[in-house]
Amino acid sequence: MSCGDHHETSCDEVLARVYAYIDGELDRSGCGEVQQHLDECGPCLREYGLEEVVKRLVGKSCGCEPVPEDLRAKVLGRIEEVCGEIRSAETAETEPSGTS
Repeated sequence: MSCGDHHETSCDEVLARVYAYIDGELDRSGCGEVQQHLDECGPCLREYGLEEVVKRLVGKSCGCEPVPEDLRAKVLGRIEEVCGEIRSAETAETEPSGTS
């Protein structure tokens, strides 16, 4: 994913590290890079917000128990499907229809 704007840290790199960021697993430098990018990039900030909400909901539902890997994979797969559908819809809205 890319918003089309130039950023010091790419959208793809930030989104690949978003769970580590949410979990507090990045060092100071990594956190700073991700936070700066999120401050500048609306699409990535929305994606980050979605990931954070899902993580909280799963955490509330499962309490202190670890999330089963198959459940995590299903949830992440569905999120990717929905995000792909949203991106396709956004792309379709911005592309010329080709009809006159």
